[in-house]
Amino acid sequence: MILANGAIVVVTDGENLRLFRNKSPEPRIDLVELPDPVLHSANTGSGGRHRSSTANPDDSRLREDDFAAAVAAYLNREALAEAFQHVVVIADPRTLGELRKHFQASLKAKLVGELAKDLAKHPVEAIENTLAAA
Repeated sequence: MILANGAIVVVTDGENLRLFRNKSPEPRIDLVELPDPVLHSANTGSGGRHRSSTANPDDSRLREDDFAAAVAAYLNREALAEAFQHVVVIADPRTLGELRKHFQASLKAKLVGELAKDLAKHPVEAIENTLAAA
């Protein structure tokens, strides 16, 4: 994947969020980690209306859905504020699916790639290599 200079890379799972900015001109990828954003957890993921039981999501899954909704809300706000022009989202497949449910048009317009991989706890080099190979 070719990543524009200044593009934001979002790496998340159901518990962690890491943000990076590409500081290298194309075609190189050199990610610099950004400070942790403030997430508003008042959002409820799509699973929030379910009660825990054997047939429905457990509390852990509901927390993950709520976290994904909060990440999407943050990204939607940043996209509206023109904080970035290009964004790539990397998340485990389940979290990525939950995020997509909450993406607004302004964010979708800036989305240049999605990867369904769990890299939230990997070093930055592994993330750069995965992006370069995509």
